[in-house]
Amino acid sequence: MRNFRFALLRHGITAWNTEKRIQGQSDISLLPETIDEYGRLQLPEKWRKVPWRVSPLIRTIQTADSLSIEGVSPDEHWIEMNWGDWEGKKLSDLRRQLGPRMQENEDRGWDFRPEGGESPREVLSRVEAALAGHRDGDFGVVTHKGVIRAVYAAASGWDMMGKIPDRLDWKSIHVFSWSSDDGLGVVDLNCRLLERGGTTS
Repeated sequence: MRNFRFALLRHGITAWNTEKRIQGQSDISLLPETIDEYGRLQLPEKWRKVPWRVSPLIRTIQTADSLSIEGVSPDEHWIEMNWGDWEGKKLSDLRRQLGPRMQENEDRGWDFRPEGGESPREVLSRVEAALAGHRDGDFGVVTHKGVIRAVYAAASGWDMMGKIPDRLDWKSIHVFSWSSDDGLGVVDLNCRLLERGGTTS
């Protein structure tokens, strides 16, 4: 049986985040002030000693660079959920425009699908393919909110309906386990990044 732990960290803030626009796989850079903020932070000590990967999108690469994570490898499995025709739009506008059709779509949970995009179930499928093929022990990934939510849902048993059971801090690391027999599990949520020079793990 293979088993290991992996840490997931969402990228920092972009202009589209502040405007509440859906980014999906649109390649949007971090805000300059976000780069400065993350430049004053570092990973918890035990996660500085493992290999890290990033989504191929610039916002994850910039986040890793700002945190001085060296030798990161881009990996398509960890790219954000594809929101298709809805990228660049706001959920609030879509809910107003689409009305009951939008609510019906959101009520599908794992099978919610933006127009021309992919579902959370499909996101999880590609993540699990990466985990099933992993052979080298614990690792970390700078990734995206949609990916972390899908992993969390599968690990915790949440059906992606209604309010998320645990509040996830998007500036913190979330640690999960993978077993070839038992699949995903939650290890530790909301592990804060440290100020430079901090040693708490």
